[in-house]
Amino acid sequence: MGQNFDVRQILISLFVLIVSVAVHEFGHAIMAYKLGDDTPKRQGRVTLNPLAHADPIGTFLLPVLGGIYGGGGFGWGKPVQWNPSRIRRGIRTSTANILVSFAGPAMNLLLAVVVALVLVILVARGAASHDVIKILNFVVATNFVLFFFNLLPVPPLDGGHIAQAFVPYRHREAYESYAKYGPFVLLALIMIPQLRNLFLWPASWCTQHLYSGLASIVGI
Repeated sequence: MGQNFDVRQILISLFVLIVSVAVHEFGHAIMAYKLGDDTPKRQGRVTLNPLAHADPIGTFLLPVLGGIYGGGGFGWGKPVQWNPSRIRRGIRTSTANILVSFAGPAMNLLLAVVVALVLVILVARGAASHDVIKILNFVVATNFVLFFFNLLPVPPLDGGHIAQAFVPYRHREAYESYAKYGPFVLLALIMIPQLRNLFLWPASWCTQHLYSGLASIVGI
């Protein structure tokens, strides 16, 4: 049944997810810290150490079970706690909320671009084996998926927090009523293939065109 191959794939997927989640949560933490809130620093979250951001269920158990039973590598990290009241004067709470929320997906985007550039250079020099190409491509694809998925305007995703910051105060109550159903909407986005295309299609498109753009830059 190819058990060894399956175990290898699960371990690779788990490693990539752990690193990607750590980069994502680090983005939230470092942005809040740079804006003046030392809460993430005091809680040890301003670090790229994956263990500081790992959630036992969301980062380890669920992805492993998903890999074993064919449910995919869905997971999450431990949310970064930050205090808007500790943000430096002159920065609006809504602005801080947008910046901190966007910083996580932005780090996934940055990681995807950097790894794609490394992969293109390795391929151009003939220094990448089939396994290396496969693993690095998986890193790029995973981080693009995380980027677009987390920017969906659905609570409690980062996109939901960003959307809330743009909602006028007179409509906040209506938005909070919508937010109660956020977890159900999120579950539908994950479970229904047609809805998954909302973040899988742009992730695939960006992965493909990023390689094309980088290849032209390095002269392949």
